[in-house]
Amino acid sequence: MIAQKNVSAVFEASPIVPVMVIKDLAVAIPLAQALLDGGINVFEITLRTEAALDAIEKIAKTFPQAIVGAGTVLSTQQYDDVVARGAQFAISPGFTSNLLKHASGQAAPLIPGVSSASEMMQARELGYTHLKFFPAEASGGAKALKALTAPIQDVKICPTGGISEANMNDYLELASVVCVGGSWIMPEAAIEAKRWAEITDLTKSALEKVAS
Repeated sequence: MIAQKNVSAVFEASPIVPVMVIKDLAVAIPLAQALLDGGINVFEITLRTEAALDAIEKIAKTFPQAIVGAGTVLSTQQYDDVVARGAQFAISPGFTSNLLKHASGQAAPLIPGVSSASEMMQARELGYTHLKFFPAEASGGAKALKALTAPIQDVKICPTGGISEANMNDYLELASVVCVGGSWIMPEAAIEAKRWAEITDLTKSALEKVAS
């Protein structure tokens, strides 16, 4: 079975999980620091760039108080690679049976992506109850997720894809949703210009507007 205790800690660490696309390793530490200063201590660093693995390792070593994970994990090899670099969890946009079986029971939990009731049922069958709803807005948004989870009530969801400050509470108000993932608190222009205080302010603003 998947390490449910560990995956619950990931979901409950913050109502907003920043989806970090780090193109330049030099920005990894100041970006993570800006998010920490804003009140978020859980990071999803996507494997969409050449700097991703080094960024995971660097952030994990620099900030032991943070929960550092990897996103866009597509294979068993990538799962092993990110764990070796210090990732405490892995997130995938979807799943394969091999990936689910490989990660099952390991210390670093895998959060598989789903967009249908059938996929939720397949994941549940292998013991996965903490899931990523992706791409959230393109898959029908909060209304679709509410309908999907009405008959499947024992899953916990982190919607990602098209989430913003304007619609995050539509998801967070659902019984199945524990947190949402997004990148709006880290505008690319702010990262490129190294406007770290702006990212901290955006993070604080977003957390303040989370529905209580």
